[in-house]
Amino acid sequence: MSKAILPGATVGVLGSGQLGRMFAIAARRMGYRVHTFSSKSDTPTGQLCDVEVTASYDDLEAVQNFARGVDVVTFEFENVPAATVEAAATHAPVRPSGEVLHITQNRWREKSFLAQHGFPLAAFRKVCSLDELRTGLDEVGFPAVLKTAGFGYDGKGQSKIQGPGEVELAFQSLNGQEGVLEGFIDFEREVSVVGARGLDGAFVHYGVVENEHRNHILDVTIAPAAVPPEVEREAVAIAQAVLESLDVVGVMCVEFFLQRDGKLLINELAPRPHNSGHFTFDACVTSQFEQQLRAVCGLPLGSPEQLRPAAMANLLGDLWQDGEPNWAAACAFPDVKLHLYGKSTAQPGRKMGHLTAFGDSIEAAKQTVCAARSALS
Repeated sequence: MSKAILPGATVGVLGSGQLGRMFAIAARRMGYRVHTFSSKSDTPTGQLCDVEVTASYDDLEAVQNFARGVDVVTFEFENVPAATVEAAATHAPVRPSGEVLHITQNRWREKSFLAQHGFPLAAFRKVCSLDELRTGLDEVGFPAVLKTAGFGYDGKGQSKIQGPGEVELAFQSLNGQEGVLEGFIDFEREVSVVGARGLDGAFVHYGVVENEHRNHILDVTIAPAAVPPEVEREAVAIAQAVLESLDVVGVMCVEFFLQRDGKLLINELAPRPHNSGHFTFDACVTSQFEQQLRAVCGLPLGSPEQLRPAAMANLLGDLWQDGEPNWAAACAFPDVKLHLYGKSTAQPGRKMGHLTAFGDSIEAAKQTVCAARSALS
């Protein structure tokens, strides 16, 4: 096995958003230096890094220079071009691997991989033409969901097709991109499992959490989810098998639809820390961000134990529409933690921060976090 990369070394992060920011906090606390690479400056990650490199992901010479200055490279979002990862990998190990990134940044490749390995999925078809969409709908049926194969997050690049009259408009929404048609799932709830896998193959997880969305954006996460023990066991087993099948070194989130009959279907994968795991920053012995650091540096994984029931609520830019939110009001709740991401401009739907609340029960934690968020405006 590769030699561990110890505190005092330098970790490189491709991407510079809030996930990288929280990763940098964990890394610096453990004595690592952090460099970040992205096309923007004064970023959420860059504000907390030792070095912020601002260059295009297509500038492969800049990528190689960046990789020469670090001991290991990881990423905080999956839409990094494959050529960028390949360029970095010529000078430093990239974890998770470029192959994991290649599979998970495209819905068709991701679903094909999962189907080939026998994981539970909704019916899906590849769509590159209007005729393929019509044929797919004949096989999948109505309603269905058409998604762009690449660069989709927070509900972007998705169209629900209720009937034949909506087919052409849905196809036009692809804007010439490759698409994936999926059978619509009338699910009971959405849940996820955030897991970590070390360089030695060790696996840990944070159990099953429940995710409530608003306008396709995660709104509230409840941890742990109120699901039957057999559902939790199955979800964790599937998540572990996915990480092992992909040979992940790092953190991955497996998102599921829980159907009304109790069966699980994989919705999508995220090969990095995930919004539904933000509660771990405050509620667990080892956060998902420290776990990512430990994994990519070849250190033993930490305990994922959750200390108290918790709930996380996202803070979107909509909260700023009447001016700066009332932070003191939220901080008046003693069991609430405030996280702001250092973004300079608030826009509707943009994730600006989050709150995490604790309680004696998940119901109490959810009630508290929602009350604290309501107090902001």
